[in-house]
Order: sequence, then C-alpha cells, then structure tokens
Amino acid sequence: MISIRPGRAAAPAQAPAPRRAPLPTHHDEPVLDLVVPVFNEEKDLEPNVRRLHTHLRDTFPYPFRITIADNASTDGTARIAARLALEIAEVTSLRLPVKGRGRALRAAWSGSRAPVLAYLDVDLSTGLAALLPLVAPLISGHSDLAIGTRLATGARVVRGPKREVISRCYNTLLHWALAVGFSDAQCGFKAVRREAAERLLPLVRDEEWFFDTELLVLAERAGLRIHEVPVDWVDDPDSSVDILATALADLRGIARMRRTLAATGTRARRPRTTA
Repeated sequence: MISIRPGRAAAPAQAPAPRRAPLPTHHDEPVLDLVVPVFNEEKDLEPNVRRLHTHLRDTFPYPFRITIADNASTDGTARIAARLALEIAEVTSLRLPVKGRGRALRAAWSGSRAPVLAYLDVDLSTGLAALLPLVAPLISGHSDLAIGTRLATGARVVRGPKREVISRCYNTLLHWALAVGFSDAQCGFKAVRREAAERLLPLVRDEEWFFDTELLVLAERAGLRIHEVPVDWVDDPDSSVDILATALADLRGIARMRRTLAATGTRARRPRTTA
C-alpha cells in the first residue's frame, strides 16, 4: 500500500507498485470522466465538444462523461457549456469563479466518482485516436497514470520551431532538476485512476499550468506507474496561452519543488515509466 501524507513530499517506494485490479466489464455509471478545461473558448467549444462526443460514442466501449470545466470565462463560453450539457446526455458543465487550469482540473476530478479521470485541451490538438490507448492501461490495472507524449518515438508533431525548442528545453530542465523519467510534462492529454488522484491531489500546490508537472513528479516519487502514449499533435496557431508567462511560472514551480524535495530529504530515483 502506498502512503502519501498531505503537507510533505511522498517518500520513494521501496518495491514496485502492485498491479491494480482491472475494472469490471459492465458499468451503469461512467467509467471515464473526460474533463475539458476552458477559458474564453466560445469559438471552439461547441464544434470540438460535439466532435469529441461523437468519437467517444462511436469508439469507446464503456460509459463516459465529458465535463466542461469553465474557469472564469468572460465571453459566451459558460452559456454554450450549459446548453451543451442540456442537449447531450453525456456532457456536464462546471463553472469556477477563478481562473486557473489546474484549479479547474482539481475541482472536476475531486467531484467525480468515475474510476478513470482524464483531460484534454479544447483545441483537440492531440489526435483522438490516442484516447483509448491512453485510458486502456488504467482500465486494465496496468498503470496508475497515463500521459500523451510528443517527444517519444512514434509521435508525429506539427508545430513551430519556437514552441518545439521551448518544450524540449523545459523537459530537459525537468530531467536535470528533478530527475524525472517521463518524457513530456506539458502535453494536454493525461489520465489518472481515481484512487491515485485522491492520494495526489491534496499534495499538489499549483493551480495553473504547472499543475500537470507537479502531479507527475509526486506520482513518480510515490512509486506509481506512468504509461506513455506517443501522440499525433498539431499546434493550434490561435492558442491564447502566454508562452513567456507560462514558462516563468513553470520555472518557479520547478525551483519550489526542488527546494521542497530537498528539505524533506526525498531523494531522486529512477521512476517506472512504461510505453
């Protein structure tokens, strides 16, 4: 049994994490709760949620839910999300009064009873064909978390040189500063088993873009299994993300985690990441 206590970093596990029990084959309630965090996305929200719903309806063999997590949008996003939730049985909407991608994920995941929790970006930059391979290892009990990666063999990525350099530099810095084993912390395409989320979320301090990285680092230090899925990924040229501000916040997050892990005496170790 893995024990993680809030308020301090998780101690490294001494033995391989046990394989989890596979989920039952018959369900009445959603097995997957797929969160779509949004901020001022009135243009892309409806067509992309409908496309996502159609894909899941046609390809996903378990009951599912799509949760639109609107974190303080000031345009028509909340109105569109509420309408979609009324029109589509598998869609629900959640509105938060304060901005923050991590805050939106924390609220949506904490309030869900689905055994597999996931999220993807509303622009659907990641090819949806990778969705079932992402969650299958969690359903089978093989892994505790799963992430999409744009930096592993088999991934096909279309994006500008600026974003490519920033992404690779960031992940290289993570490997150097925190000795992580996963290849891509920033891809907006991740999933976690609910019991793992319940242990990790109380430990994650960041409420914005560094949320993903912090969650993964804590998962590795706790000895949880992380599965990587190479993805097809096409950059969204209309993305509203402030690259410089996000990069600076990420650097502050890395420095904070490095200090915290050093203060608690948690040593880096080679984590178990599977592909």
